[in-house]
Amino acid sequence: MSKSFAFKNTIPVAPLKICPLESCREFAEKVDRHIVTFRKNDTEELLKRQASVEYRGYDCDSYLISASCPRFGTGEGKGVVHESVRGTDLFIMVDVVNYSLTYTVCGHQNFMSPDDHYQDLKRIIGATIANAHRVNVLMPFLYEGRQHKRTKRESLDCAYALEELSNMGVSNIITFDAHDPRVQNAIPLHGFDNFMPTYQFLKAIFKKDLDMTIDKEHLMVISPDEGAMSRAVYFANNLGVNMGMFYKRRDYSTVIDGRNPIVAHEFLGTDVAGKTVIIIDDMISSGESMLDTAKELKDRKADKVIICCTFGLFTDGFEKFDDFHNRGYFDYVVTTNLNYRPQELLEKSWYLEADMSKFTAAIINTINHDRSLTGIIDPTAKIQKLITRYNKKREEHYRQLELNL
Repeated sequence: MSKSFAFKNTIPVAPLKICPLESCREFAEKVDRHIVTFRKNDTEELLKRQASVEYRGYDCDSYLISASCPRFGTGEGKGVVHESVRGTDLFIMVDVVNYSLTYTVCGHQNFMSPDDHYQDLKRIIGATIANAHRVNVLMPFLYEGRQHKRTKRESLDCAYALEELSNMGVSNIITFDAHDPRVQNAIPLHGFDNFMPTYQFLKAIFKKDLDMTIDKEHLMVISPDEGAMSRAVYFANNLGVNMGMFYKRRDYSTVIDGRNPIVAHEFLGTDVAGKTVIIIDDMISSGESMLDTAKELKDRKADKVIICCTFGLFTDGFEKFDDFHNRGYFDYVVTTNLNYRPQELLEKSWYLEADMSKFTAAIINTINHDRSLTGIIDPTAKIQKLITRYNKKREEHYRQLELNL
C-alpha cells in the first residue's frame, strides 16, 4: 500500500485523528508513522493527477492527539482530551490487558485491570462523542472476550460491553482474533470488524526459518482444542497441508480456580513424526494448555514445534516456557505486538514477534475513506504471494549453499 495510490476517487469521511490511551501509546505511534507514509505517497499521486488535496489532511506530520485519564486521591478518574476533535473521524485505541500501568488509591498503588482500562475508554468516548464527526474504537484484545457466552447463571460481559459502547454512540468497533467473533451478534446494527494475523504470522516465520518445506509430508498445522479449529483450518488450507486437533478430556466433577481440570489431551489427525508442526491459537494465558500440546507433539516424534498465538499474555510468567524450551518441547513462540509485552519477554531467545502496526494502519486508513475492507479481512491472495516468494528464496538459498561447497 505504501508504494501505490489506493483511494484515487474517495476522500475521507472527515479529517483523521487517532487518540491512543496510555495503555496503547507505543503501538499507536508505530501505526501513525505508517499512515503518514501512506498519505505522503497518496499526495504525490494526487498532485500528478492534478487532483485537489484540500480537506484530506494529507499534509499532517502526525494524526495522534493527546488525551489523559488523571485520578483523584480516592481513585476516581476523568477523561481529558487536550485538543479539539470537532468534526473529526476519531479512532480511540486501548489495550485492556496492559497490566504495567498503575494509579494511586488513598496512598496505595493499584495496577490497572481490564476493567480500569475499559472505564478509561468510556471516559474518553464521553469527552469526545458530542463533537467528533464519528468515533471508532480500536481494541486489539476484545474486552471480556473470554466471557462471550452464558452457560449457567452467570454474566455475559462481552456482549454487554459491546451494547454499552454502541449505545454511547460508537460507530465502529475494531478488534483482532476475537475469542469467539459471534459475540458481535449482540450489536447486529453496528459496525464490528474482527481481523486475523495469519499473514503476519507466516511473514515472521518465513523471515526466521529458511529450512521449512511447505508440503503435506513435512508440515502440519495443529489446533490445541476445538475452539481454535477455524483458525487452524484457514492456516492449513492456505499452506496446502494437513491439520490435526487435540481435544481436552476434563474432569467435570471437580472445579479448580473456576475451571474443570484437564485430565488428558487426545489427538485427532495423521502422524506428526518427522514433521514441522505449527500450533495456532488466539492467546497464551497461563500457557499450560499450549505447553502440554507442544510436549504431546514432541512425544509423538514431531521434528519442530512452532507456537503461534495472537496475544501473548503469559499470566503465570515465563519460567515454565523457559523450562520446556530448554527440554526441546518447542522451538519458538510467535505472538503479535497488539498487547503489552514486558522487556523480559522481548529478550527471550525463543520469542518471535509479528508486527501488526502496518496492518492496523491500513485498516484505519481504509475505514477513514469508507472503502471496502474485503481485501484486508481476507488476505488469501497476499498469503499465496508470500508463500511463492518464500519458496523462491529458499531455493536460491540452497543453490548458494551448493555453490559455496
